[in-house]
Amino acid sequence: MPAVKTTYLCQQCGAASPKWAGQCPSCSAWNTLVETIAAPRVAGRPRSAARAVAGSAPVSPIGDITSAEATRLSSGIGEVDRVLGGGFVPGSIILIGGDPGIGKSTLLLQLAARVASAGGNALYVTAEESASQVRGRAERIGGVVPGLDLAATTDLETALAAVESVSPALAVVDSVQTITSPDLGGPAGSVGQVREVASRLAEVAKAGQTCIALVGHVTKEGTVAGPRTLEHLVDAVIYLEGERLGSTRLLRAAKNRFGSTDEVGVLEMRGDGLAEVDDASRFFLESEEAPTAGSAVTIALEGTRPLAVEIQALSAAASYGSPRRATTGIDTNRVLMLIAVLARHAGLNLTGHDVYVNVAGGLRIDEPAADLAIATALASSLRERPVRRGTVLAGEVALSGRLRTAVRADRRLAEARRLGFDRLITGPARGATDRSAASGLIVAATIREALDATLES
Repeated sequence: MPAVKTTYLCQQCGAASPKWAGQCPSCSAWNTLVETIAAPRVAGRPRSAARAVAGSAPVSPIGDITSAEATRLSSGIGEVDRVLGGGFVPGSIILIGGDPGIGKSTLLLQLAARVASAGGNALYVTAEESASQVRGRAERIGGVVPGLDLAATTDLETALAAVESVSPALAVVDSVQTITSPDLGGPAGSVGQVREVASRLAEVAKAGQTCIALVGHVTKEGTVAGPRTLEHLVDAVIYLEGERLGSTRLLRAAKNRFGSTDEVGVLEMRGDGLAEVDDASRFFLESEEAPTAGSAVTIALEGTRPLAVEIQALSAAASYGSPRRATTGIDTNRVLMLIAVLARHAGLNLTGHDVYVNVAGGLRIDEPAADLAIATALASSLRERPVRRGTVLAGEVALSGRLRTAVRADRRLAEARRLGFDRLITGPARGATDRSAASGLIVAATIREALDATLES
């Protein structure tokens, strides 16, 4: 078999170089040359067409093509299906990222076992652990089931041969940074190796009915390690988030060609693996006791799901230097803006106070409808007056101090009533009729009106 020729391509300008160099000889960019398998040059054909096969590409009317999404495969865990958009799509490739020890391997081994238990075969390719280590984890989570095959290898060709020989409904590769291609000389995890491994696995997935799930390492910033092209090669990028010492795990989609990226899955780490949370709203509420100063509840919309979330705030007189602002689960700049609005339009000066804001349960909130709950929690802590019992807040706070209604306020109110709350305070909607207090939806025009209707006397 003839040796495979490689070249080095610049990731910025696309120029080729016969050997690696720190600086691209064409565009002078630094550290952009990546080892790549060279396409064979065909006489009389331009280099861009060197990989083209003889004959023209098959052309079919779009109406005659069957949608792959019509035959989704259930993962066996409802929260995972929610984030994926309804389950695994045959012929797709998924990238799962997360911090070390967060539970990526455990979750994917569970999913492979669930698929096998449902009648489909599954393959787990491990390149980081030995086969006996994976077997030990499978015993702890009840994953030793017929139809689940295991292969331990770090060689790409061996992994591809295993996938093609078994033709599983779901194939897990753990991880993409530890599989290496013998055609490239770079070490495992290098840019060229990661891109080559992912592209070869994507070709196998697209050519058949196998859904391939890749485990990806993350950087210290929390993003998937490796080239950005890795995320472009896959159909979905899923992140498993949470605190290692806590039991809550959140599943989010940063990219999903077959569903929404707004959905969030809530899982709980237990002794026998990850389990879905039955009632996520009650799970994120700290307690059902009387509200305390510095606490406010909002109903946030994560995709199509309303979640009751508790916002906690603490203000304390700054002892020296500049006051500190620390947030967890909320954008710090958003909190700084609300502090300024409270000072200007509600007469609440937090200039000399340290401010700490936290979202209970480890959830992160990005929607503007949480503004009113954050501002109310800050005011409650400063005035030492708790929020009235049975009240939830949802509305966007403008720089002028005026409020905007929360999107789908009626749906938020229905979820609040299900959890035992009797009223939702929000802003006025443009063109909507006035709501009465009897309906449970209370409209406040400004932040000052909302605080007067919310805080205890």
